[in-house]
Amino acid sequence: MPRPSEPARRRTERIHRFSGAERWIHRSTAALTGLCAGTAACLYLPALAELVGRRHLLVTVHVWSGLLLVVPFLLGLASSAFRADLRRLGRFGPHDRVWLRAALRRDRVTRRPAGKFNAGQKVYAGWLAGAVLVMAGTGMLMWWTGLVPLVRRTAATFVHDWLALTMGVVLAAHIGKALADPEARRGLRTGSVDRGWAEREHPLWRHGRPGPAERGEPADADRAPADPA
Repeated sequence: MPRPSEPARRRTERIHRFSGAERWIHRSTAALTGLCAGTAACLYLPALAELVGRRHLLVTVHVWSGLLLVVPFLLGLASSAFRADLRRLGRFGPHDRVWLRAALRRDRVTRRPAGKFNAGQKVYAGWLAGAVLVMAGTGMLMWWTGLVPLVRRTAATFVHDWLALTMGVVLAAHIGKALADPEARRGLRTGSVDRGWAEREHPLWRHGRPGPAERGEPADADRAPADPA
């Protein structure tokens, strides 16, 4: 049989994207988030509350699943790959602003440059990290009633409830995006992705190493050829 051409071989080649530790962190966080959201729905929706019952147990599971959300993150800091990706997520460059402008305008013509993570993923990660901290703080004020006066607990309940609703919408959008991108899901499941997908969706990512734009170098360097596999 004839050997596949070099372009065809590169399109079907798989490259490493996430370490085992990173995949464990994502799965653990997703499971705890699902448990927290599920118990919250049972606590706030009367139909579900009547169906499930055992309100005290639901409250306990809800509180502890919320508090434990930070545990996968803290344990993950022992992973150098996870720490490297946190630095990528926290770095916002000129190419990210181009990506955001094109996304907000629903412009499908303008090229959307992205490193290992695109601007939307960076914004989502930062917003979610802040939201989890606020939810944990307001939740503790609601659970341990003696910490603050009643008026502050009331304010904490208001913030907690509305932020929970907002998080539900954002998480639903996140899941919808994931369902629309099978290769991104495969990357989180197996740790590797198709090279063609990576070059199309994350052209500034240099196959497991930060590209020039991710390091803050001039945009012209972004057009340098990819490193050989």
